[in-house]
Amino acid sequence: MGIKSFMGRRSEEKVDKRESIRVRDYMKRKLITFTVDQNINEVMETILKQRITGGPVVDDQKNLIGIISDTDLMQVIGDSRYHNMPVGDKTVADYMSHQVSTIDAEADIFDAAARFLKTGHRRFPVIEDGKLIGQISRMDVIIAASNLKKNHWR
Repeated sequence: MGIKSFMGRRSEEKVDKRESIRVRDYMKRKLITFTVDQNINEVMETILKQRITGGPVVDDQKNLIGIISDTDLMQVIGDSRYHNMPVGDKTVADYMSHQVSTIDAEADIFDAAARFLKTGHRRFPVIEDGKLIGQISRMDVIIAASNLKKNHWR
């Protein structure tokens, strides 16, 4: 009598049917941006009026060249007190950060969350072909996760 092999019923592979949620799906496209020659007092006023914590610095062609944040503005305040000088003639170029961490528009929203945790940043500009096309914030990731929870999490 020959040997018969019986494997039994195979279970189907479990496939996650959720679509990947991308940064592109939740990033803000209409941004408040700043220029290097913009007066720092004007930037402070804009940040306060718009209730934002900073924004990208771009050139005339919308190339990302830096970022200015409320942390940078703390330096402005510190400098004005320490040197006892008004900051009226200071510009974004004097205080902006030139090293900017960006994120790809096609990045998964969970990857974005991990990067926020790892870096402590509040926002990541999104560039495509060197041009600023949007920005994703921590709040945008929370909104994406909340929407996902409504649709997929149990």
